[in-house]
Amino acid sequence: MLELRVPGRDPITVEHLVLDFNGTLAVDGVLLPGVAERIRELAGHLAVHVITADTYGGARAQTAGLPVTLQVIGPGDQTAAKRALVEALGPDSVVAVGNGANDRLMLERAALSICVLEAEGAATAALLAADVVVRSPVEALDMLVRPGRLAATLRVS
Repeated sequence: MLELRVPGRDPITVEHLVLDFNGTLAVDGVLLPGVAERIRELAGHLAVHVITADTYGGARAQTAGLPVTLQVIGPGDQTAAKRALVEALGPDSVVAVGNGANDRLMLERAALSICVLEAEGAATAALLAADVVVRSPVEALDMLVRPGRLAATLRVS
């Protein structure tokens, strides 16, 4: 569990971290440097879930050995599937991280959402749905490792 305190806002207590894979944690299907280490660190405080359409087919291999629950979603309404995961976990206890148009609803529904603008870009819908936008997955995960960064970004008073 992680408690996030932001001046001018109610505290957010999160238990789950929901991560998109391609475009967020990985570029061209390959996990980016520094991501695995931060996931391991955060897994001591949060249940980590990776949800992906697995565009490149390698998410299982790339996340092997990491303390994550991997959910590969098939064709169809991937946006609804990602939102359904957040709903099932209890949206008030979820931090969601994504970049794609199919991440929009999970970002909107989560207690805290972070959009990653990495090499594969970010959909405008994801940008608008997020509480915070960062340049890399490492920066997104570091926001949770060092929650003072969130407070500095989200403070309203």
